[in-house]
Amino acid sequence: MTALLATDGLSKRFGGLLAVDGVCFEVPAGQIRAVIGPNGAGKTTLMGLISGRLTPSAGHILFNGRDVTRQRAWDRARSGIVYTFQVTSVFPELSCYENVALAAQRQLTRGMFGQLILDEKRLGGRVREALRQVGLVDVETQVASALPYGHQRLLEVAMSLALEPRLLILDEPTQGLANAEIDTLCAHVREIAARITVVIIEHNMPVVLDLADWITVMERGAVLAEGPPAQIAGDPDVQRAYLGT
Repeated sequence: MTALLATDGLSKRFGGLLAVDGVCFEVPAGQIRAVIGPNGAGKTTLMGLISGRLTPSAGHILFNGRDVTRQRAWDRARSGIVYTFQVTSVFPELSCYENVALAAQRQLTRGMFGQLILDEKRLGGRVREALRQVGLVDVETQVASALPYGHQRLLEVAMSLALEPRLLILDEPTQGLANAEIDTLCAHVREIAARITVVIIEHNMPVVLDLADWITVMERGAVLAEGPPAQIAGDPDVQRAYLGT
């Protein structure tokens, strides 16, 4: 299976700390990939490198066969790599529709020579489709700050979907959610993954084992193990480093 995303010898050093150490990481198109590991394992730093938020100290990143190692974060987003943060980053005083429309406008308007006046029908169609995919169409006029926390997380996912990603990176999407909200979010991730490749950083192991097609385990900035959920759950090295014996 051809890799949509691949890294080769990817490293990141912060002074004397080697946060990511020569990681070779491949994600085929259409997969839900979970990245797990103890705090400080390098998971979020790796995703920061892939999304362009951080510059690597060494190594290369290929996306859809192209070297994007030195591409800026927003250019990567335009190319199809979209990252949602661990902490919600919605605009609290704007409606759900307006939050998603802002994201869609940035994707549809391409610089000073781009489309300066957007077709409302085109924009509205993209916004409502993104809201539909996370189950928020019925509350599109509601102010974001009035939403339950779980719905705010879904709104952030909708904002990401409005960018039409090919690769969606979710960083701790279930953090702070109640069980019912987690079930709802997982159902939407499964629907999204039918069209978009998903990489998820997650500490909730039942969610990981239920959602992921393949799991990458990191420890001390390096890949400790990779495999399908059943294999990872039974790996003694993984149990020692992360799951507990």
